[in-house]
Amino acid sequence: MCPSRLILEHVTSRWGVLVLAALLERSYRFSELRRAVGGVSEKMLAQTLRTLERDGFVHRDAKPVIPPRVDYTLTPLGIEAAEQVWELARWTERRVDAVQASREAYDGARA
Repeated sequence: MCPSRLILEHVTSRWGVLVLAALLERSYRFSELRRAVGGVSEKMLAQTLRTLERDGFVHRDAKPVIPPRVDYTLTPLGIEAAEQVWELARWTERRVDAVQASREAYDGARA
């Protein structure tokens, strides 16, 4: 498998897109990010953040305080990826009507 495919899979995964988009706005603590993304389980968010951190898109800043505080921010590489993904997401939102019309035409021709 080509390495770029795996990176693309991480960046464009369901939760990867939403995490990158949220972090493009500002840094978040884990629980804040979970609320901002909405619908993601704690396990999936942790896995997504770990993957994005490993790929160099997300920086995890664990502060040695009580209670523990961990902040997540985008790295410069992460900002670049998030901007690209966000643009695709915005394009998708703008083209929903065209896609739905195509689906209806396709389904109508098949019926």
